[in-house]
Amino acid sequence: MIPKERGAAAGLAGIFGLRMFGLFLVLPVFAVYGPDLAGATPALVGLAIGIYGLTQALLQIPMGIASDRIGRRPVIVGGLLLFLAGSVVAAVSDHIAGVILGRALQGAGAIAAAVMALAADVIEPRQRTKVMAIIGMSVGASFLLAMVLGPVVAGVGGLEAIFWLSAVLAVLAIGVLFRCVPVPARETVHADAEPVLSKLVPVLRNRDLLRLDAGIFVLHFVLTAAFVVLPLVLQNSLGLAVAEHWRVYVPVLLLSVLALVPAILLSERRHWHRQVMFLSVVALTLAQLGMAVLGGSGWAVVVMLWLWFAGFNVLEATLPSLISRYAPTEARGTALGVYATSQFAGAFLGGVTGGVAFGLGGNAWVFVLCAGATLLWLVTLRGMSQVPDLRGAAAEEA
Repeated sequence: MIPKERGAAAGLAGIFGLRMFGLFLVLPVFAVYGPDLAGATPALVGLAIGIYGLTQALLQIPMGIASDRIGRRPVIVGGLLLFLAGSVVAAVSDHIAGVILGRALQGAGAIAAAVMALAADVIEPRQRTKVMAIIGMSVGASFLLAMVLGPVVAGVGGLEAIFWLSAVLAVLAIGVLFRCVPVPARETVHADAEPVLSKLVPVLRNRDLLRLDAGIFVLHFVLTAAFVVLPLVLQNSLGLAVAEHWRVYVPVLLLSVLALVPAILLSERRHWHRQVMFLSVVALTLAQLGMAVLGGSGWAVVVMLWLWFAGFNVLEATLPSLISRYAPTEARGTALGVYATSQFAGAFLGGVTGGVAFGLGGNAWVFVLCAGATLLWLVTLRGMSQVPDLRGAAAEEA
């Protein structure tokens, strides 16, 4: 990439990463602080955690299409202002209903498709895959950073500090847009990078793509459901105050990331995509069953948490690549839009059902629910066709 493209890629990744960082900050702390809000119940705490996924899922594709009609920057700025408004609403609320409303507004700023479309406008076609990967890496980095810094911020300033920080991040993202991302000479529809309505039906008829959509749905279902109780498990089983949870997350996350290297090598060099995905889902399932049975034991919690994050990180990194492999080039943007919609729908339902399960039966019920979801995922993997080998196509593009 030329310097201008590198700068644009960094800016777009920064916008995406700052917003997702703001959304993820709540995950490692809300289960502890949420019950102190007026009107809070376990079900409403779960709804507050996951409600952003509902508005995000509903608006993901429409806002991408809107960016074709009114422009990328207006949609991105509007989405970030919605995120800012939601953060402020949540920050000043002392009732669970206000936080739920704020989180819903945060999710309504669904700018992912518009950011991808802008990337396609300013980056040469042969470099787009690299830029999409960079943006995807920013999301993963945001998640890891939020797991570490969320407890620290909440320990210093409480739950409201999390939301005020999210508001600041929205302002920073707007600044990055105008400072770092060039205005494209022309904005056009890019079927390989953004949703196109005419491609929606063929994408929804593709069984392999539907299996991957179901997979990302389940992955974010269990992510959100698990975090309805995980902070409580760390607090009760390990005796750690919220501000000290980073002492667990830092080593566990660093060690779990090490699983990515052999997983990617096996997937790309040996073409073992399906096997790696299957083993990662098995790891998630075993971790959740272990948490359900051994959740009261400190060291068992740490080991299961490592296994959980190892499986999660591998799947989060490899599933988007598989979408790109199975989807025809002319429908790739639409396939990724449906995939993202499924992801956020899973986050919403995970938060809601996780909260209900916790209210009915405590921590163990939540982990059993998550294990049941991943077991169903394993069933859907049966019959998945061979993953297309794109190395030849990549060589031709180069």
